[in-house]
Amino acid sequence: MSKSLNCIICGVGGQGNVLASRLIAQVLLSRNEHVKTAETIGMAQRGGSVASHVRGGRPQSPLVPKGHADTLIAFEPGEAVRCIDYLAPGGTIIVNTQASQPPTAALHDIEYDGSEALNYLRKLPDANVIEVDGSRICEEAGSAKALNIVLLAAAVKNEALGISREELEEAIRERVKPAYHEMNLRAVELVFSEDV
Repeated sequence: MSKSLNCIICGVGGQGNVLASRLIAQVLLSRNEHVKTAETIGMAQRGGSVASHVRGGRPQSPLVPKGHADTLIAFEPGEAVRCIDYLAPGGTIIVNTQASQPPTAALHDIEYDGSEALNYLRKLPDANVIEVDGSRICEEAGSAKALNIVLLAAAVKNEALGISREELEEAIRERVKPAYHEMNLRAVELVFSEDV
């Protein structure tokens, strides 16, 4: 049995963070470990904020309390900042460096490239920040839809989830449609072959 796991996966609708949480849960279930997941979803299905909570061990609630997340996996820099209150001291942030324009910025013609959010994260005194060029790796893997797998693989590679590459790959085979196996496994391979 692994120690308890408290992980937040945050992004916007349509990026695949709910599937990412299901893959982590699949690994824990395959070990016969207790796991709870939950999502908090914003107003829009696509473009609205989505935060998935994954808790291993014997938590009372499926939602990670603020200040208790060991790992924060952010599909976009602004969402990492929005969820930073959940991170425990000394926690790890896996963040995609490519920004996603939020609907509010688009509606108000505000430029947003995520650079201010990344600078904020870099200055955090008690966090391990791992930046991932998810767009580039996804392009090499063959699809932008592999971003969730790229970020999960980066978390696994940096030992932020307590699961192995082999366990992640097996969860992909079990939970992802067979038509997407090759692309997603290629994404894992690319992350593990790079300095991420």
